[in-house]
Amino acid sequence: MTYRTVDLATWPRAAQFQLFRSYQKPHYAITSRLDVSNIIARKAGGLSAYRACLFAIGAGIHAVPELCMRFRGDQVVRHDMISLSMTVPKAAGSFGYAYVPFVADFAAFDAQAARLITAVAAGRSLAPNTGERDDLAYLSCMPWLDYSSINNALPGPEDCIPRVTWGKFVQNGDGWDMAMTLEVHHALVDGAQVGAYFGAVQDALHKL
Repeated sequence: MTYRTVDLATWPRAAQFQLFRSYQKPHYAITSRLDVSNIIARKAGGLSAYRACLFAIGAGIHAVPELCMRFRGDQVVRHDMISLSMTVPKAAGSFGYAYVPFVADFAAFDAQAARLITAVAAGRSLAPNTGERDDLAYLSCMPWLDYSSINNALPGPEDCIPRVTWGKFVQNGDGWDMAMTLEVHHALVDGAQVGAYFGAVQDALHKL
């Protein structure tokens, strides 16, 4: 993994970082609705709606530097590239975890994601991240529910890996939309960055 160390002496959010590191419950989740009409329109041409959402999420994460930052003790690092780790259902009713490096070109990302996800679905290993990596974002799709809010199981206040969840596509007038949730650690990410993330995801969905 390639990363650079953030200089806390010049980082504008250093004071916020120190404040929220002391919280026992430093995570928060924000849910917003996103327009997926373009995905619906392209499904007939063979577009995978699931992998299109993965790509848009990856684009959103890489558009916001703070979502690529992780802390290690009192040090903060910023990764150059974040891999997307998503749950993959298996035929027997269980699931495994896939790890898909983000690629800014959609066609290349789509082919890579399809290959890696298929391999996990056919395998037997759960392959959870046990702490050896922090260059990740955790993703989970809830296609059965059009939900209004959600939060995730978290191991403790030191976990600073973002979580993204998205729900069922629902018709809204002449278009389609869905709920998406971003859960983050407040020591690294404020509301302004969450807003920038959702704007970048929506832009990627429109441009697919």
